[in-house]
Amino acid sequence: MSRYSWTELFVDKDRFLQVVLSNNPLAMKLEIRRYRPSDKDTVFTLFSIGIKEHIRPCFHKAMTSPLYLAITLALCAAGYLLSSVLGAVVLPAVWVGFVYYCSYKLYADYVRERLRTDMQDIPGNYLSRPDDCFWVVEAEVDGRAQIMGMVAVMAKQSGKEKYGELFRMIISPLCRRMGLGFRMAQIVVDFCKERGFSKVVLETSSTQTAAVALYEKLGFCHILSHTKTEAPLWVVTLAKVTVL
Repeated sequence: MSRYSWTELFVDKDRFLQVVLSNNPLAMKLEIRRYRPSDKDTVFTLFSIGIKEHIRPCFHKAMTSPLYLAITLALCAAGYLLSSVLGAVVLPAVWVGFVYYCSYKLYADYVRERLRTDMQDIPGNYLSRPDDCFWVVEAEVDGRAQIMGMVAVMAKQSGKEKYGELFRMIISPLCRRMGLGFRMAQIVVDFCKERGFSKVVLETSSTQTAAVALYEKLGFCHILSHTKTEAPLWVVTLAKVTVL
């Protein structure tokens, strides 16, 4: 989850827009609107699924690193020499399981903490001040309205500088790779421009390569990396994740 900054702001547009994704086989008509209290359960579910889907890529990226491959092979050899074929299987299996546990805990703890704190009261934390907002993407699927994405922004102050921080950008798999992420980010940028903010910043994890690529395409630049998360430092270190 590293920090990015965007100081080039797009021209203003209506942030409560409707778009039709013509290359979507379902031809969904999408409305980007402000969050309503009735959205809470669906937003919680989408957020939880959207964040936890990074567990497997995180685990795969860690285990395929040269260091972890070497550790796995070394444990396999040590298990065979110290015990038998069973030892050659058990020792590396324990190691692999431990790395998966770290990958799981990193993202699961993040979801648990966010649902317990700021997202527990979205109207109070994101909609009670004019410089904050929380949007959802609603689509009509089979005659029924469904939430397909979300994004939020919160005003921040640093000395005399006022800027916006983008939060909680999640898109349903049904609506990905269709330009919706770009539109949602632009809504945040336009919102911040209307309020005279100097820039937009955000954090994402190094595992979320698609998100990083999108933000870089939009013009964000990488300005900081750290390992401060809801999970213990040893978990973050073993999962080989940095916050951008």
